[in-house]
Amino acid sequence: MAMVCRDCAQIYRALINSSCLICGGRRFLNHPELLNLNISHIDCDSFYASVEKRDNPDIRGKPVIVGGGRRGVVAACCYIARIYGISSAMPIFKALKACPDAVVIRPNMDKYQIAGQAVRKLMQDVTPLVEPISIDEAFLDLSGTQKLHHGTPAETLVKLANRIESEVGINVSIGLSYNKFLAKLASNLDKPRGFAAIGQADAMDFLEDKPVGILWGVGRALQKKLDHDGITKVGQLRKFEEAELVARYGSIGHRLKRFSEARDVRPVNPESVTKSISAETTFSDDVADIEAMRLTLWQLSEKVARRLGRADLSCDGVQLKMKSADFKLVTRSRKLPGPTKLADEIYKAADALMTAEADGKKMYRLLGVGAERLMPGADADRPDLADPDIGQRVKVADAIDAVRAKFGDGAIGKGRGFKG
Repeated sequence: MAMVCRDCAQIYRALINSSCLICGGRRFLNHPELLNLNISHIDCDSFYASVEKRDNPDIRGKPVIVGGGRRGVVAACCYIARIYGISSAMPIFKALKACPDAVVIRPNMDKYQIAGQAVRKLMQDVTPLVEPISIDEAFLDLSGTQKLHHGTPAETLVKLANRIESEVGINVSIGLSYNKFLAKLASNLDKPRGFAAIGQADAMDFLEDKPVGILWGVGRALQKKLDHDGITKVGQLRKFEEAELVARYGSIGHRLKRFSEARDVRPVNPESVTKSISAETTFSDDVADIEAMRLTLWQLSEKVARRLGRADLSCDGVQLKMKSADFKLVTRSRKLPGPTKLADEIYKAADALMTAEADGKKMYRLLGVGAERLMPGADADRPDLADPDIGQRVKVADAIDAVRAKFGDGAIGKGRGFKG
């Protein structure tokens, strides 16, 4: 049975019971198929909180919550905070009740985006077949990379994890298998800073008694239906024909059958693109004043525009999200005349939607702006006879972006972004 040292990537062809002969490390992954598995899922551990701890040594070793103020919810938390029962989407006040000493930090998405891009770049140094799933996780196909990296995928992944730790300053967990579904499951088996593998010989046994909720695409509603039908474990799905599962549960029946049998033919697709870009905020106190909301709306529109620019994307639609004081959520959308990545175009559309919805009396606790129908950045803000100033506005936006790239996002801004 082969094994790899999790600290230095040394491969051993037989099990050893002591520390690594090369680095002295004592963390190992051993698996009968270790040298033959090529598909990996890499997940950054407690990503937002890890970036904050990286940048502030004073909070290392403390429970950290990343989230929005006393009125918001937990966006992420570190593993220390999880010991107290804190989890994502929990209201901040409940999290602080569970752990009064927790450090609460407002999210800084631009900083997390930069860290995520740095991790992505290191992944792409290993293989061009990188499929991003979110800012902090991705699939990698390392088939055929042995000659390039002079080692097996398992060795290459350990070296990659070490580079991410030393160059980006955060930890990752690695899952290794023969398909995407199992690789993602494996990455959750040994967190944080772990490495786990699932092979073809052990996959069916591994899945047999697992709850159906671990299957990709099984949400609460479907899980409730399955439970009603007496199906609570993955292994129970195998007794049904695929056609029967499709008849019962719709098209996801195909996936239920295949995943229950550890089959997943989806390739790692490096062409997978960002599906949405948005920004939102929860107010410290309920807001009704339309001008105060417009100030926040502009700031959110600028954030969305910056993220579009950094991703080299544009949008031809804008969505407004508003949550009232009584927790009623309203979303409104508007198609744009053409693709854009300009903050003022996004703001103009969002403001029209907000003006039509808000009357200056109703109180709101949350406001959000999203870019819809994303497309290449090169398609954005083309010359238009109906808008002769578009070229000048693009130049101004590019100049602002250049200053921010050099001196930081707070170095320059338009007048409407500041309180009077």
